[in-house]
Amino acid sequence: MIIFSVDYGKVRTGLAVCDKNEIIASPVGVITEYNMEKLAVKVANSAIEHKAELIVVGLPLNMNGSEGESAENARMFSEMLKEQSGLEVELWDERCTTVTAYKFLNMTDTRGKKRKAVVDSVAATIILENYLDFRRNNK
Repeated sequence: MIIFSVDYGKVRTGLAVCDKNEIIASPVGVITEYNMEKLAVKVANSAIEHKAELIVVGLPLNMNGSEGESAENARMFSEMLKEQSGLEVELWDERCTTVTAYKFLNMTDTRGKKRKAVVDSVAATIILENYLDFRRNNK
């Protein structure tokens, strides 16, 4: 199944997709959009363009597992995305994915503007990899 993942952000939203066999998660890019409704349309179009069958949206929980404003926004966005794409949308715990993305970028010495441009798509890729690992381990 082709699965599309989203690291939702108020300014930049990262995207990633996996292959049909759910083996490799690859970054798709970043969409810069402040308006949630316009963003939902753009992300839905990208998911459809990549022939996604399922969309996974990162749910930014607090470290204690509670939900704050960011999690509420991710939930609202996922509902809009479901409506726009007509696809099933699942929320997935994304705690520490951006921190992990920065660690990967440090290891590859990616700095400055390039780092800012790719960190969200790397985070979306990590969200998708974690989701794929869960699917493999719970079949």
